[in-house]
Amino acid sequence: MYPEEIVKPMKLELTSNGFQEISNDDDVKKLIENGTAIIMINSVCGCAAANARPGVISSLNNDKTPENLFTAFAGVDRQATDSARELMFPFPPSSPSIALFKDGELVHMLERHHIEGRDASLIAENLKQAYNEYC
Repeated sequence: MYPEEIVKPMKLELTSNGFQEISNDDDVKKLIENGTAIIMINSVCGCAAANARPGVISSLNNDKTPENLFTAFAGVDRQATDSARELMFPFPPSSPSIALFKDGELVHMLERHHIEGRDASLIAENLKQAYNEYC
């Protein structure tokens, strides 16, 4: 578990851009059952800082975007992260990761290996294409 003072700025990077933190008692399945939603599993790693967070934030500069934006922090919000990851089956747990849902169904997934070593602009473009198709 990471100390809150370390992860606070990493959480704030997303929440100040419209993402809602999933709490341990949220029914994550219910949050995503209608419309479109994105869930980003946040992380302290370098690829989250350099690629995932900037990429997902930049992806929101698009005509079509998900109606709901959610985030949980791996290694901190354990129960919320586990609940979100259950909805990402059959993909194995990965952080960071970004999942797009439409009416409760997983329609697009970026795992860590899709994020690590890729520029934030590539991640944003990948997500924009998914938004254009599903949102």
